[in-house]
Amino acid sequence: MAPLVPPHVASLQPYIPGKPIEEVEREYGVSDVAKLASNENALGPSPLALRAAQDACRSVHLYPDGSAWALKAALSGHFGIPPGEILVSNGSNELIELLVRTFVLEGEEVLTSAQSFVAYKLAAHAHGRTLVEAPLKDRFHYDLDAIHARLSPRTKVIFLANPDNPTGTWFLEHELVHFLGAVPRDTLVVLDEAYIEFVDVPGFQDSLELRKRFPNLVVLRTFSKIYGLAGLRLGYAFARPELVAYLDRVRAPFNVNLVAQAAGAAALDDEEHVVLSRELVHAERPFLEKGLRELGATVVPSQANFLLADFPGQPGMKLFDALLREAVVVRPVVGYGFPTAQRITVGTRRENEKVLAALRKVLGR
Repeated sequence: MAPLVPPHVASLQPYIPGKPIEEVEREYGVSDVAKLASNENALGPSPLALRAAQDACRSVHLYPDGSAWALKAALSGHFGIPPGEILVSNGSNELIELLVRTFVLEGEEVLTSAQSFVAYKLAAHAHGRTLVEAPLKDRFHYDLDAIHARLSPRTKVIFLANPDNPTGTWFLEHELVHFLGAVPRDTLVVLDEAYIEFVDVPGFQDSLELRKRFPNLVVLRTFSKIYGLAGLRLGYAFARPELVAYLDRVRAPFNVNLVAQAAGAAALDDEEHVVLSRELVHAERPFLEKGLRELGATVVPSQANFLLADFPGQPGMKLFDALLREAVVVRPVVGYGFPTAQRITVGTRRENEKVLAALRKVLGR
């Protein structure tokens, strides 16, 4: 009897998202849950986006604009990128999948770093494409030289996350420029900048300028983090026009819903919310880091709105479960190859104090 699905589909392990608050309350009988598992915006959604979403709900009996003209126009005005070089999507995860499905042919390869964002691996495997992974250096950092060493004539798409998820680590523009200069122009380099708005380190990349020098560079961004629209699933990409045109052919019609389109366009104008969200992370990340270190954790320096904290001798899933019983949700990263680590979103001061108190209790410190 023939198999029901191809082997590459049968072998897939589904993506496991962070536990929702309602599920934790139901399963563990707790309340006032601090969810610090999914790198969401601790301040909530952009108020301007929320009002636009509420207004748009009056029209949800209509199909959305399949071309997302207004949203692309807003992105174009905000970033100074021609609309023909912009693609919008149902979250940036859809963009990752579309890039593999559109451009990676049978016999070609996807190249990335091991222990980076799992969506790159899932997209490659879901389409039966070979995934090549370079090891991290110093446990937590991208090794661009190691990635370059694994380039081959079969490499079609390279995924780089900067800052990385789940580590929060980063590389600088001069390193990226050196790497891009050594990559063939017919190989796409996809730079995933989901956390770009939180970065304040000197020497970080200006990807919009780099696109002018490297036409094979594709930039991915999202409305999920700084704008607080994770539940609406809205991402966008900058790429040269012919790449966008091919991706447009492959994507599903109406892939971005009407409410998300309206909210995204409005969020771009909400500079106050962006500033407040960034300031919260920059103020609270050092507080949370200090508290975690005092509890004996190895905390990886981060340029994102989360921290990776390694608790030696504490199995990740066991610690995760103990924290759930204290009404705190973090993200174990055992599946990423960090068996004793937790990824913890930077929350409000109250949330950060709650996770530290819960850790102090369950660790007996």
